[in-house]
Amino acid sequence: MNVWLLALQEIRIGLRNRWVIATTLVLGALSLSLVLLGGAPTGEVKADSLAIVVVSLASLTIFLIPLIALLLSFDSIVGEQERGTLILLLSYPVARWQVVLGKVLGQTTILAFATVVGYGAAAAALWLRGEAGAGSIDAFAAMVLSSIMLGATFVAIGCLASTLVRERATAAGLAVGAWLFFVLIYDTAVLGVLVADQGRIVGENALNTLLLLNPTDVYRLFNMTATESTSIYSGMAGPGDVAALPMPVFVAALAAWVVVPLAFAILAFRRRSV
Repeated sequence: MNVWLLALQEIRIGLRNRWVIATTLVLGALSLSLVLLGGAPTGEVKADSLAIVVVSLASLTIFLIPLIALLLSFDSIVGEQERGTLILLLSYPVARWQVVLGKVLGQTTILAFATVVGYGAAAAALWLRGEAGAGSIDAFAAMVLSSIMLGATFVAIGCLASTLVRERATAAGLAVGAWLFFVLIYDTAVLGVLVADQGRIVGENALNTLLLLNPTDVYRLFNMTATESTSIYSGMAGPGDVAALPMPVFVAALAAWVVVPLAFAILAFRRRSV
């Protein structure tokens, strides 16, 4: 019960700070612009417009959703402490793990609402125009659900950063560092290793393992291989036979990326003095 009350409080804070509205508008504008821009090349080749939007949105989501999630969560704990409300919150009969879980759940709910409404606008527009195939609708639904899981991952990472430091500025720096590492630096480093290795040590299994160690790569591969149409339009970027990995592996990896940072955040907050 306490977890849901704390989650509702986070949602109210998000509404008061206009986070819900702003995030929904950003995601909606992004998805609708892709619908308008992506419709041009489909007329002659009879391409599935929704499948093209899925591939385009999945590529852009990797940059946008983690950033929004980290902005939502980086001051979850340290911000409360700086404002002096954390001691008051913990004076109530609420466990520390409930505080962390409630905040992550509430912030993920904000992001989930914005994702469903914002991205759903694109699917609705294509459906009304009769340009959405049955298979691509499934791929779009999978993309939305996996986007929520990706957002939950970075909400948990942001909350973890917030439990490890004493100042909001430091937490913000950690959040920016996490975004840069997972979204930009990690793939560049893996590519550098592959180029230097030339296939001598890093084989297919090792590469798949490296890709599963980055939630953005898991998200990308899951959506690019979800259906035959998305695989074709995405060109299956990236070395290795990633299509050999079954879909449940990607889902399990994304779930693990939500649970593990959340568990570490709970553990860190239990040891934190306030």
